[in-house]
Amino acid sequence: MRETGNAQIRPYHHGDLSRALVEAARRILEAEGPAALSLRAVAREAGVSPAAPYHHFRDKTELLEAVAEQGWEALGEAIAKARAKSPSPRESLASIGLAYVKFARANPALYRLMYDTTRDRTSMPQHSKDDGDKGFNEVQCAIIEAGNASADPIDLELATIAAWCAAHGLAEMAGFKDLEPLKQAMGGEDAFLMGVLRHIGVLTHRLKHDA
Repeated sequence: MRETGNAQIRPYHHGDLSRALVEAARRILEAEGPAALSLRAVAREAGVSPAAPYHHFRDKTELLEAVAEQGWEALGEAIAKARAKSPSPRESLASIGLAYVKFARANPALYRLMYDTTRDRTSMPQHSKDDGDKGFNEVQCAIIEAGNASADPIDLELATIAAWCAAHGLAEMAGFKDLEPLKQAMGGEDAFLMGVLRHIGVLTHRLKHDA
């Protein structure tokens, strides 16, 4: 088992203990997987007493939900940055999709946890939809700016979900070994990902008429 840290190596010196514990849990998660996570292990990684986590989290489940929430926030920030840097509305959805896939590929264990803790809820985490600078709303705003929005709010919601699912599906497939020759032929993984995203209908619908 990897030694992720201890009180001697990574002592706790600041006041935001809850965040320190979540960050410690995330390090363990990416290094060893969710099975290695426990409140005791997180306390050891953060350099605090075994009892300290219980002041912030009732149990491992609550801790995992906090880690997943941090993941959703980080994904939202990555999406917002991609949209802000996109050269035009026509490119923004593909740029967002690329940012999504790269986040998923860079944080595989966190990415899985985010969906595992969300799947059985009656709604997506509120911060993923309500805050205008976070992921879901960023995608919806990009659809509107690109001229793909419908006057029907339900249709707009469906289009946003479709765009999200497109990126999610590509994230699931991006690591397939049999895609390596195509990636090499296109000049690398980013070029391959952008090529796929540009061919997904929900990302190009109505834009072709503006080209």
